[in-house]
Amino acid sequence: MEVLVPKFQSLKFPSPSCCCSITTWNSSYLKIGFRRLSSLSVSAASKVNEAVVESVIDSPSLGHSTRPHFPILHQEVNGSKLVYLDNAATSQKPTAVLKALQNYYEGYNSNVHRGIHFLSAKATDEYESARRKVAAFINASDSREIIFTRNATEAINLVAYSWGLSNLKSGDEIIVTVAEHHSAIVPWQLVAQKVGAVLKFVNLNQDEVPDLDNLKQVISRKTKLVVVHHVSNVLASVLPIREITHWAHDVGAKVLVDACQSVPHMIVDVQNLNVDFLVASSHKMCGPTGIGFLYGKIDILSSMPPFLGGGEMISDVYLDHSTYAEPPSRFEAGTPAIGEAIGLGAAIDYLSGIGMQTIHDYEVELGTYLYERLLSVPNIRIYGPAPSEKVQRAALCSFNVENVHPTDLATFLDQQHGVAIRSGHHCAQPLHRYLGVSASARASLYFYNTKEDVDNFIQALNDTVNFFNSFK
Repeated sequence: MEVLVPKFQSLKFPSPSCCCSITTWNSSYLKIGFRRLSSLSVSAASKVNEAVVESVIDSPSLGHSTRPHFPILHQEVNGSKLVYLDNAATSQKPTAVLKALQNYYEGYNSNVHRGIHFLSAKATDEYESARRKVAAFINASDSREIIFTRNATEAINLVAYSWGLSNLKSGDEIIVTVAEHHSAIVPWQLVAQKVGAVLKFVNLNQDEVPDLDNLKQVISRKTKLVVVHHVSNVLASVLPIREITHWAHDVGAKVLVDACQSVPHMIVDVQNLNVDFLVASSHKMCGPTGIGFLYGKIDILSSMPPFLGGGEMISDVYLDHSTYAEPPSRFEAGTPAIGEAIGLGAAIDYLSGIGMQTIHDYEVELGTYLYERLLSVPNIRIYGPAPSEKVQRAALCSFNVENVHPTDLATFLDQQHGVAIRSGHHCAQPLHRYLGVSASARASLYFYNTKEDVDNFIQALNDTVNFFNSFK
């Protein structure tokens, strides 16, 4: 495997690696494809969401109106009111989702697709209903284009080992940016090693966004696949996927989009974006852990061999060979995560009841507020583009404070103030090396957060920084 690595720039800002953590434990604009919610998506929302819509209209902010639906947020942590700002890692779950899981296990727990009795038929109906909800939510043309997986990582690996090993050969090029999550890099490294393909990486520009001019230039007739995020989990930048797809398709290349940080926060329309593959995870969009999904164009999926072998994915099994089912069954071997899929369907009902454009608009405002408030903290370095009329950041900020290790920040914020943020490399080590740091702290918002959450976080952060500076 040949890897073309960009030259990493040097930044004047001191690296957190220079200041060791004193804690004793390890912690670890762009045009966007928007669409109007279809009547199908709205009608799929459960009756529970009628109350959501009413409360959104009556209350001063979306955050205040939806917080009551999330029981976990109403608690104290280490003697302080919980302020949960780790939503890019996982979201909390509304009561509607918790009840959907409980109803499944208490009322109709059974295996799917394999029984004619009432419980099995009910479970199958709800499981396949969840698939249709996912398809409608991202505007897929056919529910057969939705493959349930354990998570987004498995979805990418499915594409890598099924499509990749069957279509890539020596000298073919895979374009990736330095800002990708490890799950969008490592599978392609493994496949490239097997087939002799070349990984080419795209740098950031001066605004700390993947350089689109460079991306457009490196796409050539040798390019067979472009792998990009929609929203960066570190930089908060949003990429123009429809344009990137156009460039790739012009040379016959396919496009795989990591949409884990976009599907939960904005309207994503796969037909408008014209992507070949797209992955997302349930747990970041108010659904259960243990399930994600792959979207793939049906003609591509139909041409791909199975990823895993076993029950459900077959048509006929003989002693010397087997024939395989059509998608999506071909890629869902064994008993699936039934309850989790049903919970994901309930999460989609809940989000659709609020409206993804409503969520996005609120988060743009709240995310800008977070960014501007963070700028008031002395000696802080926020990564990614500054918000402007032309540039919309996602509602998250990765940052470092000079001479304070991000893990120390996160530990003190949790233990002394009940504020939950993330510290570490956020499964993006190449990006952090490019930025000249080993780790960063990250505060990430969701629609149930409020300006009060941000204010409490900033007050706690200032207190934390003052505490560590007192040792100088």
